[in-house]
Amino acid sequence: MEIRHELARASARPLVLAIGFFDGFHRGHREIARRTLMLRRPGWRSGVLSFSNHPATHLRPGTGPALLCTPQERLDLFAAAGFEECFFIKFDESIATLSPQAFLDILVKRLHVRGVVVGMTFRFGHKRAGDTALMREYLVAHDVVVVPVEPVMEGGERISSTRIRVKIGEGKMTAADRLLGGTGYEIRGVVEIGAGRGHELGFPTANVRVPEKLLPQDGVYSAVARYDGRDYAAVVSIGTNPQFDGAARTVEAWLRDFAHTIYGRELSLRDLRYVREQRLFADVGELIEQMKRDLQTVGYPPYG
Repeated sequence: MEIRHELARASARPLVLAIGFFDGFHRGHREIARRTLMLRRPGWRSGVLSFSNHPATHLRPGTGPALLCTPQERLDLFAAAGFEECFFIKFDESIATLSPQAFLDILVKRLHVRGVVVGMTFRFGHKRAGDTALMREYLVAHDVVVVPVEPVMEGGERISSTRIRVKIGEGKMTAADRLLGGTGYEIRGVVEIGAGRGHELGFPTANVRVPEKLLPQDGVYSAVARYDGRDYAAVVSIGTNPQFDGAARTVEAWLRDFAHTIYGRELSLRDLRYVREQRLFADVGELIEQMKRDLQTVGYPPYG
């Protein structure tokens, strides 16, 4: 996938374009992607226009939501969806002050769009003055197809990034993964040297650098860890390590049938399922006994 950080392209080949922030790239977003790819004709290209930062970080600094994906994770999801071009733009004053017509002019004259796909409630332009009705009126006059996509529903309620954030914040990972679709929620980060307490306790863990994204509520989770193309059953602790007076939140993963040293390498964690809360034990011995029970959630020690 070709990635550009400006609203311009050298090619004049017709482009069909999905537009949105697409945090989490959930099932509703995937439907927008599917409808975009359906518009392609021979010789046309497919693309996605999104922002590298959440618009709220510019419009209302300090109020932006904790995101479901890092920027790199969103780019990876766009590529996996089949987009050939990505306009990954910083949302700043130059974008915020564009009038709706100026934004639509860019789509036609700089990006050479022949089709645009957005969510039904999509708003754009200065002070969100533009809507899908205005977009359709302007673009159809320029021989551009506009497809507003109805929300995807689950349990009688619209699937949204906000709804998924609530589920993850509550540790309801099965529900969150169902709404996300694909591989669901994932934590990816580089393994760093930690305090070494896992080794001292007899349960060596990989300390994953905490990514700048929404984490599930503190607790112990079963999970699937992926390293170097292979999956491993895992137990993951997310929180502040109250047994050792921790302050910062950490992500620590114990992997079954794993004996490699992987400092500086990336580890991914998915299929997280809540097991128990983090809590303070009477002593370290009681903690160790609980950790042994935690490992049984991923079949360790082996049964039989």
